[in-house]
Amino acid sequence: MRKDIYLAGGCFWGAEHFFQQIDGVVLTEVGFANGHTPDPTYKEVYTDTTGYAETVHIQYDTERVGLRFLLRMFFKAIDPTSLNKQGEDEGTRYRTGIYYTDSADLPKIRSIFDEVQRQMKAPVVVEVEPLQNFYRAEDYHQDYLNKNPDGYCHLPFELFQFARNAKPETDE
Repeated sequence: MRKDIYLAGGCFWGAEHFFQQIDGVVLTEVGFANGHTPDPTYKEVYTDTTGYAETVHIQYDTERVGLRFLLRMFFKAIDPTSLNKQGEDEGTRYRTGIYYTDSADLPKIRSIFDEVQRQMKAPVVVEVEPLQNFYRAEDYHQDYLNKNPDGYCHLPFELFQFARNAKPETDE
């Protein structure tokens, strides 16, 4: 069965590339989630006035990888205590978030969130909210690091290798 989750992890170029490396992720697309203007452009979102977060829509095969595993990987790719900043990228569009479409996923999300919080000295500032809206970013943003291997990314190259070598677990 295929399911969807929307994860905001700072700049969506690197976040998308990171999740593309994980076995069981069958589709990714970058866009903007949980804002308040209709059909925003990247240029509009960049102003930090639209309320959107750069987000990766992830579709995954639940028989190959589980939500808990994906969330644990997500928390390895972000600084969960950094508000509106990941790497050198700053602004509300770079906030971190877990946006779900199935309320049955909330207990799993909360469980992983609490697990991460117990490991941190500072508060975890990752939003956990239902997905309100998602608009796909312009085509040149899709698969950006695949098309531009030397393009900017706040994530270290080693993290992509880590994701590629990770052994997915299902939630069952």
